Amino acid sequence: MGGTGARRRGAGHGGEAGAGVSRGRWRSAGSALVRVVIVWAVSTLTMLALAGILPDFRLQADASGDRDSITQIGLTAAIGAGAFGLLSALVWPVLVRALLLVPALVLGLLVFFLNGSLLLIALSLIPAGRGAAAPETAVVVAAVMSAVASATSTSLAVRDDEAYRRRLYRLADRRRRRQRREGRPGAGEAAPGLVFLQLDGVGYEVLRHASGSGLMPTVADWLDRTHRLTSWRTDWSSQTGASQLGILHGSNFDVPAFRWYEKDTGDVVVCNRPTSAAELQRRAIERTGDGGLLTLDGASRGNLFSGGADQLALVLSVSARRGRDNRSRAGYFAYFSDPANAVRTALSFVAEVVREITQSVRGRLRGDRPRIARGGLYPLIRAFATVVERDVVVAAVIGDMLAGRAAVYADLVAYDEVAHHSGPRARDTDQVLARLDRSLALIARVAEHAPREYRIVLLSDHGQSPGETFLGCYGLTLKDLVRAGCGLPVSRRAGRTHSGAEARAAVLAALHRPVEEAAEEAHPGPGPDPVVLASGNLGLISFPDLPGRASRERIDRAHPALLATLANHPGIGFLLVDGVVLGPDGAEARLDEPGAAEELLARFGPGAAQAVRRTDTFPHVADVMVNSAYDPVTGTVHAFEEQIGSHGGLGGEQGHPFLMWPAELSEPGPRPGGELVGAEAVHEVLRHWLREADGPQVPLPPAVPAAKAAEPPPAP
Repeated sequence: MGGTGARRRGAGHGGEAGAGVSRGRWRSAGSALVRVVIVWAVSTLTMLALAGILPDFRLQADASGDRDSITQIGLTAAIGAGAFGLLSALVWPVLVRALLLVPALVLGLLVFFLNGSLLLIALSLIPAGRGAAAPETAVVVAAVMSAVASATSTSLAVRDDEAYRRRLYRLADRRRRRQRREGRPGAGEAAPGLVFLQLDGVGYEVLRHASGSGLMPTVADWLDRTHRLTSWRTDWSSQTGASQLGILHGSNFDVPAFRWYEKDTGDVVVCNRPTSAAELQRRAIERTGDGGLLTLDGASRGNLFSGGADQLALVLSVSARRGRDNRSRAGYFAYFSDPANAVRTALSFVAEVVREITQSVRGRLRGDRPRIARGGLYPLIRAFATVVERDVVVAAVIGDMLAGRAAVYADLVAYDEVAHHSGPRARDTDQVLARLDRSLALIARVAEHAPREYRIVLLSDHGQSPGETFLGCYGLTLKDLVRAGCGLPVSRRAGRTHSGAEARAAVLAALHRPVEEAAEEAHPGPGPDPVVLASGNLGLISFPDLPGRASRERIDRAHPALLATLANHPGIGFLLVDGVVLGPDGAEARLDEPGAAEELLARFGPGAAQAVRRTDTFPHVADVMVNSAYDPVTGTVHAFEEQIGSHGGLGGEQGHPFLMWPAELSEPGPRPGGELVGAEAVHEVLRHWLREADGPQVPLPPAVPAAKAAEPPPAP
């Protein structure tokens, strides 16, 4: 009897629950209908306003409008706005997906023309031919209407917390069903997810200053309440290629610089060249035997390397691959599938270009020093890094959190790009840091509504050191100095070196243009001319005609004056030649002699000798490694590239990035001297945090071929 009564009461409660669900569905449908009507009404009013402002846009039967009443004109606008809204909702995603193989920046421009075409189609559906617009006017009208409709819809959704929660619940429920089909735990059963946000090039001291001075209030609030902060020390190669490879894949062995010459193949490897990035990722996987930090249920956004993630967007190591199997640019589809995003980003892009030109002119008028040329394509590249890439990456991270993915690693390159040209602590970079902080605040707000708890970890891959360029200081490039030391002719007009900025590679990858050196530098042939490459304030000299790694004796026989010329130059701090460190005034120290190198390299900070000693073991270390001079008082170095904020070698803040983590996570493991040393050590800390949260990240089975693991997964 009791059991029967219980079942009856349960049935009664079930009936009440069912009625409640039914009422909730009707309420949800009613709210959605109200939002659609409001957006439609606002779009109609926008169309009427534009018709009154733009001479080539009409909503009347003829140009005079004598036969149309105000009611007819309003009805025409309502029909046109409704047709445009339906076409945007139904046709737009299909069009963008069909054009996904188009270069990403071209897709961003096509958005406006395609949107205008949809408006023309919508106007053609209005009875009696009342709607008409010139093609160029249609582009403007469509852009404005899309922006207004998106803003209205977003505003209504934000105010309707219940609708927002229902949307998140639907996303979470959809993911749970998919995970159950795949035999994985659902989001409700999963541990907190981790979001790793890399602020490219932001050094430890820069972050502390920005948070303490009010530039980054979000970061300051986290440090006050929820997060902890420490610095870590990079390897000798203090640049994104080496650091991010080590962080994401656990090994940056044999990455001596941003670019280097490999004698066994005769090729120049460049970290921001897609083919080189793919090869470096393959080598790291082969060395470690696992796919990376993001092996299962991970997402890699805006990075040089995938980290083993199955969700990829703007990842350089797979951007050279063509076809639908390449999902590295899927972030562009996800972002541009909403035309309002394109409008908003385009306006911000133009504003950033104007801002850069204005700041450059002001700096020139003030006589700022040091200063480098900031013309040519740089304003466009800066705008891409600080607007387009930021917007797409942030949108992708938000999508990952709403989807409940377990681990996300994203790189925001805006600060690094601007600091190269304006300096690490300029007013220009302060503005970039403030805008990055707003992006962090947006991500944090979304995390509060995600279907699982998220812990946000901030980190950087390196810092930046200021200083006049080597060319600006001494009137010649490192290549000119090397050629002079070898007794080779030097051009009267010194040529400028290539920039190693990451954003330049991202732009070219988005245009489907590979990042290549000049032909003679990409594949130098054997001969007497040395190959001289620059990586910030680190220079590399190789002799193609000397097989293997050239010893000091062989270099002296071939070029008797070279090593002394370099070591005694005031712009050079030290050289590494076959296990020996050479300094000014004949100073030298063997790396295998205890304490000798530490004494010679003391001015470059703790751990300098250790970093040089590790690089000396790399198979592809250059015949001569050159580190610029460093002033410990001012913290300045001399970049061998055209950068007044640089990184790549030893000296100053470039070697001291930061790691900032929620207090719920454990302190980074035991560290000699209290500081994390090397990107590989950071990888172990992040992997430990994933294990600590019972994350799904595990090494790939040894049976999985490394080359296969490096390939992106097929598209679903």
